[in-house]
This record gives sequence, C-alpha cells and structure tokens, in this order.
Amino acid sequence: MPNKLARRSFLQHGLSLGVAATLPGLAQAADQGPVIVYNGQHKTTTLKLLDAFTAATGIRVESRKGSSIQLANQIIEEGERSPADLFYSEESPPMAALAERGLLAPLQDATLAQVRKDYRDPKGFWTGVTARCRVTAFNKSMIKEGDLPDSVLDMATPAWKGRVAFVPTSGAFQQQIVAISSLKGRDAALNWLKGLKRYGEVYGSNKAAMAAVERGDIATALINNYYWYNLAQEKGMDKMQSALHFSGNGDPGALVTVSAAGVLKSSKQAQAAQQLVQFMTGVAGQEILARAAAEWPMNPQVAPGFGLKPFEDLHPPKVNPANLKGAEEALQLRREAGLA
Repeated sequence: MPNKLARRSFLQHGLSLGVAATLPGLAQAADQGPVIVYNGQHKTTTLKLLDAFTAATGIRVESRKGSSIQLANQIIEEGERSPADLFYSEESPPMAALAERGLLAPLQDATLAQVRKDYRDPKGFWTGVTARCRVTAFNKSMIKEGDLPDSVLDMATPAWKGRVAFVPTSGAFQQQIVAISSLKGRDAALNWLKGLKRYGEVYGSNKAAMAAVERGDIATALINNYYWYNLAQEKGMDKMQSALHFSGNGDPGALVTVSAAGVLKSSKQAQAAQQLVQFMTGVAGQEILARAAAEWPMNPQVAPGFGLKPFEDLHPPKVNPANLKGAEEALQLRREAGLA
C-alpha cells in the first residue's frame, strides 16, 4: 500500500451457510481475487466480521488497517488506481468526503433497506453500520446524576469550572461541534468551545478522560458511551465508581454518530464488495458486531448487547450523520476558541 498517509489534505484539517442464501451471486466467489477492505474500524472486531463473511460466502477478504482519515486521504490520492474495493470507516465524515468527490458507487437498495433511514447517506452512496452515543460520564461520589444540567451546552459555564473533561481532538467531538452549529447556530458552537476552554479540562484521549472520572480526578467527562463500557468490562460493572448520563431530549449532548461502509466506484470486485456491505448490515453481521462492541446495530432487527438501552430510548438530536461532514468548520471554530 503506497505510503502517502503523511500528506496533508482537507481531511487532516478537520471508516452459517444459511446466510449465503440471502446474498446473490455467490457462484463466482471461489475463483475471484480477494475483496480489499481499507479498514478504519477496530481490527479484532472487523476481522471477526470478515471471517464470518468468508465462511458464509467463500469470498476471500483482505483487510488493510489504518486510521479512517488517513485511509480516506489515501483513497483520494489514489483515485481510480486505488486497490481498495470497500472502505469501512470509524466515523461518517471521511466517508462523506469520498462521496462528495464521486469516488463511491451507489449501494444496493436491499442493503440500504436494512439500515435505519436517518443513519445512511440520503443519496445511497454509503451506510451506517453501528452507532455510538455522546454521553456524560460522571463520578457517583462527586456528583449526583440529578444535578447534571439538561443540556451539554450548560457545562461550558463558570459553575462547572474544573469539573468537565473533554477531548477537543477526538473525531466524535468534531462532529458534536458541527451538530451544535447546525442545531443552535455558529455563535452557540463557538461560545460553547470558548466556555469549555476557559472552564473545562483538556485531555489527550477519551480513554484517559474516562479513567480520570473513574478515579475521581474530575467529576465528569464528555465521551462516547463505549469508553465506559470498555472500562466496565475490565473492572466489573458492580465495581464502577462512575456511571453514564444520557441527556436525550434532542440535546447535542446525546448526539449519535456512526461507523460507515461504502464501495469504491473503482472496485475490481464490485459485486463481492456490495455483498460484503449487505452482510455487514444484515442480521448475521450485525449480531457479530453487537456481541463485540458496546454500540447500537443499525439494523433495527438486531438488539444491542452489553446491556445498552434500546436505540429508540436515546432521543438524540435530529442530525443525519451525512450532515456531520464539516471538518473544516469544526477546525475553524476550534481555532477561534483557542483549542486548535
């Protein structure tokens, strides 16, 4: 794979045989070349998914791991020469960037029909695969859940000085900035960032912020839900000193973001790549993902694992992930707030 990942681009300024019967065109699987997946998602979970697809269909798959932004940049640079057949992104903005450049092929209607309507590209070029929710992790001995504000916007205020951890460089935080700008206006997003800079505490990673809340170093942290569940798996649910607050009520603090998959227009194995996305969003693939990570399946026929509440109970803001592609906007707002 060409080593062009360090080049700058706008993205860096801101991826059982019974199953086979439901997937068309499998007769050619045995003698074709492998489907090349540029994988920006978690390695172990993705390999479980790809192995299950191969077992069900006989289609070989080769995964090439990298960060979603790096891989999207690489696809843009490679253009029609890209060896990739499918891009699996941890977040939707890198996928939307490829769609904007005309680098993705339309997904099959049967695939899109498996996914929640508001969590796929309206034009059908990519689809959400799993979802995670922005939440407030809080230390139970330092604050009561009832004392948390109704809106995440209210946590960027003097009353919360030194009590809120946040990670300005995380991809989900960038999407939250864009969501606030879209829902409340640019000034509201900028004021929120300025307030967090003045009163909050910056952390280098979501894992570190979550650990700090659990230790009692800080009262709250703005994170994705799965960081708490990952720590709870290691420590034990009954031993956790922290808990999660889901703001709901359409608040930006309950923003839902998605991992996403799309087939490249230049794919040499287009039919097999389409079958893979159909498998990823079908019941069999979604059940694998639901058992592997504390995220919500985007196929409504599959229930989440890890004790997650039903997706319908999240009540997130009405922002389609396809609209969270403003990497430049998020970076500009962070710069103006002194957080870039």
